[in-house]
Amino acid sequence: MKSRPAHRCTECGYSSAKWVGRCPECQAWGTVQEIGGVGSSPLRAVAAGPVSSRALPIGQVELAGAHAVPTGIPEFDRVLGGGLVPGAVLLVAGEPGVGKSTLLLEVAHRVAAANGPTLVVSGEESAAQVRLRAERIGALHDELYLAAETELSAVLSHVEDVNPTLLVLDSVQTVRSPAVDGTDGGATQVRAVASALSAVAKARNMTTILVGHVTKDGAIAGPRALEHLVDVVISFDGERHSTLRLVRATKNRFGPADEIGCFEIGDGGVVGVPDPSHLFVSRRSAPVPGSCVTVTMEGSRPLLAEVQALVATSGGGGSPRRAVSGLDSQRVAMVNAVVERRGGVKLADADVFAASVGGVRILEPAADLALALAIASAAKDRPLPAGLVAIGEVGLSGEIRRVGGTARRLAEAARQGYTAALVPVDSGPAPQGIRLIEVADLAGAIHRLW
Repeated sequence: MKSRPAHRCTECGYSSAKWVGRCPECQAWGTVQEIGGVGSSPLRAVAAGPVSSRALPIGQVELAGAHAVPTGIPEFDRVLGGGLVPGAVLLVAGEPGVGKSTLLLEVAHRVAAANGPTLVVSGEESAAQVRLRAERIGALHDELYLAAETELSAVLSHVEDVNPTLLVLDSVQTVRSPAVDGTDGGATQVRAVASALSAVAKARNMTTILVGHVTKDGAIAGPRALEHLVDVVISFDGERHSTLRLVRATKNRFGPADEIGCFEIGDGGVVGVPDPSHLFVSRRSAPVPGSCVTVTMEGSRPLLAEVQALVATSGGGGSPRRAVSGLDSQRVAMVNAVVERRGGVKLADADVFAASVGGVRILEPAADLALALAIASAAKDRPLPAGLVAIGEVGLSGEIRRVGGTARRLAEAARQGYTAALVPVDSGPAPQGIRLIEVADLAGAIHRLW
């Protein structure tokens, strides 16, 4: 057949028969280049070849290599599902300055003290800068090795010399492979580096943690294939003005993919917070209008969170203001309309502000009832009773729906000292020390409280 030129994107590897100015795959401009003539060849039959290991009945497969080893940081182990699995590859991503490097340096220190040599390779900072951070958080150990490299071949040489049980690469976007074309930090380079390190990790049974960058939208930078290559994907979130840091596992082949770990960052590093409910609830001597406490579920972990609302007279001259912080703006707008139409609270000519306490982001529908009661309380300028939590989803017709994990939510509220809970009908038995107030709709809830 006639040979014809082919074109390939240097960023993502997308192939095309003709040249285009913008790559249809990664949307990059000017990256599609001609790579020469390509001829079509018929499909060839593939003969059977040697196997790496014999197929066994699933009940006879050994589990020794899949057991997690605790890192010594309980909050991090909770997210991982028990600890680090030998040979696993983890991807930790987060915004700049959120504390990724500090937390992983502490993890490397704990693993070095318990399980042997650990190697930290930094492509963004010099070895001296990392040493200063290690001294500040008390992470110095003879089995903790440190190197500053940006070449993949040099990183593999350090792995051969140290033979670590844990490798931490900070970050994968700063390391390049000379054997692969593409710009530093581009999709092709990132994919090649991650593939090479993943193969080495599996061959040496070495746990590998890759630090990744994020885009301005909060997504992990690089090709989507990067998340498919690794075994665990962890996001490190936190507001710049808050000391609270939340670690979530969005993918986990060795445990639950919905767990959350809470940390607090300070001068001594990143410290785990085993009971973070007090961070999301205000402490005051008497109830105030416009405030209601709910119980959210982060994975399998119940957390108390406070929702606050403020209803003020609009200054006129246009539509009333609606401002939201820490909540889903679309959900707040819906609840606001239900409170006015089904709850009988006039809000059409008032400014409504809603926010969560402590910088936590509440997205689940279980907080609808607490938000509706906070808005009604602010509009009536009458506080809710002390020691009350509200759990339930609010429908457009004003009905209160049940949510998952009600028993665990109520148990956490009782443990924190709350004595009453406003819940949907048929929510199950009440834990010891807490009284259930069952309501069928929002109008009934407002009537019961006021």
